[in-house]
Amino acid sequence: MNRDQKAAVIEEVAAQISESDAVFAVDYRGISVPQAAELRTRLRDADASFRVIKNTLSERAADKAGADGLKELLEGPTAMTFVRGDAAAAAKALRDFHRANQLLEFKGGWMNGATLSADEIQSIAQLPSRDVLYGRLVGMVAAPLTGLASAMNGLIGGLARQLSQIAEQGLVGGEAPTPSQTENPQED
Repeated sequence: MNRDQKAAVIEEVAAQISESDAVFAVDYRGISVPQAAELRTRLRDADASFRVIKNTLSERAADKAGADGLKELLEGPTAMTFVRGDAAAAAKALRDFHRANQLLEFKGGWMNGATLSADEIQSIAQLPSRDVLYGRLVGMVAAPLTGLASAMNGLIGGLARQLSQIAEQGLVGGEAPTPSQTENPQED
């Protein structure tokens, strides 16, 4: 790789770091090309990408992107996962791949300007996905509204029953009693 190619890779990786919501570093020793392709497919569903880059180029890209915390993770064979979507979904995909193949140990990561340990990434992998959390939030917001709608429906139903009883007594619509009927009902 010549100097221009290295500079282009550094620029590209720095842009990926900057655009990512999270970056996870893993030890990629022992992973085969078909396994890497399978992992990339899983990560694509989580809007993440998996990339193996030389550590020296990754260090320069981390410097350029202002992610100094990533540099300490770049010892030994290190692959980067750039997450642009749901960090929990990407962490789960990596964790599940590790459980199935005993490959890809978490080294750490970078999220919201802070360094993550391997244990913190494991904790992120245990979180529900973003869609599940949105669903729970909508349910929590909708529950009081549903209760209010039920209460209002009950009030309107009660009002309708009262009006129906009044109408049956002839006090609304139809024929109203004449004043003489209401003043002296015993004269008949």
